[in-house]
Amino acid sequence: MDYPANQRDEVRRRYLTKGPCQPYGHKFKQISKGSGTRRFNPAWFDQYGSWLEYSISKESAFCLYCYLFKDEIRNQGGSDAFVKEGFNSWNKPERLLTHMGKPPNSCHIIAAQKCEDLMNQHQSIVHALFKQDDKVKNEYRIRLNASIDASRFLLRQGLPFRGHGEKEEDANKGNFLQLLKYTGEQNDVISKVILKNAPGNNQMISSKIQKDIVHSFAEEVRQAILEEIGHGVFGLLVDESADVSHKEQMGVVFRFVDKRGAIKERFIGVVHVKETSSLTLKSAIDDLFARYGMSITKVRGQGYDGASNMRGEFNGLRSLVARESSSAYYVHCFAHQLQLVVVAVAKKHFDIADFFYMISTLLNVVGASCKRQDMFREIQREDLEKRIKSGDAKTGTGQNQECSLSRPATTRWGSHHKTLLRLEELFSTTIKVLEYVQAEGWEDLQKRQACGLLKYFHTFDCVFYLHLMLLILGLTANLSLTLQQKDQDILNAMSLVESTKRQLQKLRDDGWDSLMAKVASFCKKHNVEMLIMEEDFVDLRNPRKRTNISNMHQYKVNCFCTVLDLQIQEFNDRFTEVTTDLLICMYALSPVDSFHGFDKEKLLRLAKLYPDNFSYGELLSLEQQLDIYIDNIRRDERFNSVENLGDFSCLMVKTQKHLAHPLVYRLLKLVLTLPVATASVERSFSAMKLVKTATRNRIGDQFLSDCMVCFIEKELFDSISNEKVIKRFQMMNERRVVL
Repeated sequence: MDYPANQRDEVRRRYLTKGPCQPYGHKFKQISKGSGTRRFNPAWFDQYGSWLEYSISKESAFCLYCYLFKDEIRNQGGSDAFVKEGFNSWNKPERLLTHMGKPPNSCHIIAAQKCEDLMNQHQSIVHALFKQDDKVKNEYRIRLNASIDASRFLLRQGLPFRGHGEKEEDANKGNFLQLLKYTGEQNDVISKVILKNAPGNNQMISSKIQKDIVHSFAEEVRQAILEEIGHGVFGLLVDESADVSHKEQMGVVFRFVDKRGAIKERFIGVVHVKETSSLTLKSAIDDLFARYGMSITKVRGQGYDGASNMRGEFNGLRSLVARESSSAYYVHCFAHQLQLVVVAVAKKHFDIADFFYMISTLLNVVGASCKRQDMFREIQREDLEKRIKSGDAKTGTGQNQECSLSRPATTRWGSHHKTLLRLEELFSTTIKVLEYVQAEGWEDLQKRQACGLLKYFHTFDCVFYLHLMLLILGLTANLSLTLQQKDQDILNAMSLVESTKRQLQKLRDDGWDSLMAKVASFCKKHNVEMLIMEEDFVDLRNPRKRTNISNMHQYKVNCFCTVLDLQIQEFNDRFTEVTTDLLICMYALSPVDSFHGFDKEKLLRLAKLYPDNFSYGELLSLEQQLDIYIDNIRRDERFNSVENLGDFSCLMVKTQKHLAHPLVYRLLKLVLTLPVATASVERSFSAMKLVKTATRNRIGDQFLSDCMVCFIEKELFDSISNEKVIKRFQMMNERRVVL
């Protein structure tokens, strides 16, 4: 091994801890041998699982044991095939047995024994020199458990471990040491073996020990995720974001169907990338997959945002993954597309764009200083007290909370709707603050801005566009929240998109009168002049010029209908997946209305879109199985009320139907792995802001990823016992005390 002699054992231990690379899902290359072609048989992994590994780059098999000790053992069994060149004589599987040889002189068995001795720290030289009695081991276990418990609490809450100073005279030594000290104060047994009462060279509190414990937790969580996936297929969700240190981090989430038939989206970690080109991201994904023995050929769905480096049809990450897995179909994040629809309308229509510009100016003026924000809250409180006394507002837990105007952002889902809701609720408060700025403001520019805003907010235009956008964004906001659910399936998502489009069309056809009723009520409440719809429209930008149209025509045709037409058109342009052959075939699986959409031909066509999952013989069997399946399912009353694919999958497992119709269930799992939105990755970046803060901005990349995995996947993290962590912690490095 090309490592310094003093580091070789540590490197070997790391290799053995990870185990041999066994990509079960890889599409093994066919090689011409004799009169036919042969390939590697994945069943050999089960037969020789402890040492046999497969190199995807070389398309050959190797022996892990012999590779690790190749410098210490000569004349390897099977020459250098299993160590250097790689074994690929797939037509001679007996060579695997020949390589193992027979004891006691087999080189393979000698290497295997050396590996076993290396992992057995009871036989190490350090252990032989410093033999410990049971008392020392018991104290060490108590000490280690205390450090693990402290780490568990900090990881779960996303809190930092270390303090600025950790010397004895420092007042605050950091969360880890302070929590460990507090634990000792509450338990005399622990107090006797930690900190000052522990051996100076074995206190289990150093930064390296803390990172090893955290890494042990994170690896156990990741292992639990990989066990949930098993050898099945999964979807890949990727996005990138800069952290507080301005380092680009790529978040990775796996979407899959677990053994209970439920849709899961699990966060696997973040990877620091120096640039966001598609090749760099693909290389980082390959490294991540290789680290955990996964194969990219098992990917059956890709979910990214709309950036060109992600969705590019020729050189984007989408195409790079599809070259290795042809059935890894790409879906543009639905929630991201929906936000693009909202932003497009806010930019393309002149009057709507002008309305949002005035909202932005308002937020700059009102939120320009702490004094104005305090005044905003004080006026809001006084108005609330008056409403409570008059009986217009109810009191109770969680009601009448203090709130402020939030700023809309093009990348923050649902932010435009939230801002307008707050403005409608706090309209009178906003007017009072603007009046104060106009009268008492320090700068002439802000006085002029406040004066202009007061004039605009007392116009019919402002009130009309406020309520129009509240109606439209209210429909899309509900859709956005639904799309961000982890267990959402793509058929239900497309159905919701179609329902929203129908509601927008209904609003265009029948919503004018109800909108005008709301506008009139709001104008009356806040003393805004209401226009007479039959009068001529006066363009405030050029009031002297005759428009030759009525107010009714301007606001109903040029504004109301035009904006809704633009919104519906954006929906049709953005959500193009509904027209693809893949989605059309998927509808034949839908359980809605007692499987009304069932179509045998479409399901067979759908199965052919996944050639790596259905052989020719299985396609023939599926054709026969579909008739039995639909008859059996429709006659079972338990499936009558199922409305979406996620619930259908869980019910199939619960009723054991997945065993009776395995090929149909396989098809269902493939459909459910298609991602709907990258909300899980976006949430991980929100968690990253809590874990890596401005005061914790020097945290290492691996430590950050480990902390985030534990913080985000709390369900799996809570299930990890201390004993599992201790076992992995002991195997990571040579320890002074061996348990």
